[in-house]
Amino acid sequence: MTTITVNGKRHEVTASPDTPLLYVLRNELELNGPKFGCGLAQCGACTVHIDGRPARSCSVAVSAVKGKVTTIEGLGTPEKPHPLQQAFVAEQAAQCGYCINGMIMTASAFLARNPRPSERDIRAALDGNLCRCGTHMRILRAVRRAAA
Repeated sequence: MTTITVNGKRHEVTASPDTPLLYVLRNELELNGPKFGCGLAQCGACTVHIDGRPARSCSVAVSAVKGKVTTIEGLGTPEKPHPLQQAFVAEQAAQCGYCINGMIMTASAFLARNPRPSERDIRAALDGNLCRCGTHMRILRAVRRAAA
C-alpha cells in the first residue's frame, strides 16, 4: 500500500508501486481531469502538479511520488474556478477539450513562476502540449488573459 496526498487529502492506494500515477488518479481516486494521451510523456494530456511543478503522470510511478499532487480538480472548484480556468472558459479555448487539462496545468505552473510572460514565453511554456483541434490561438489568449 502506498500513501499519496492528492488535492489536499491523503489517500492509501492499493495499486502496485510501479503503477503510473495517472492510473491511480483515474482508476482508484476517480479523478478524471488528467487524460491518457500517449502514455509516453510527450503530449501533456496527463499533466498534474507535484509540489507545484508540472509532471506527466503517465510516466511517474506512484511509488516515486513524494510530494503533494494537485490535479485540475484541485486547482479550482466549480463555485470558485482558478483564474486560468475562468480564462479558458471566457476565451472558449476548448474544442474537444481532451488537451485542456494539460494546457491548464502546464500554464498554471508556468504562470506561478512567471506571472508577466511575453507571448514568446507562453508559446515556449506550452510547446510540449499537443492539441489536435487547432484552438491554439484561443489557448494563448486564455493564458494571456489569466496573466493580466
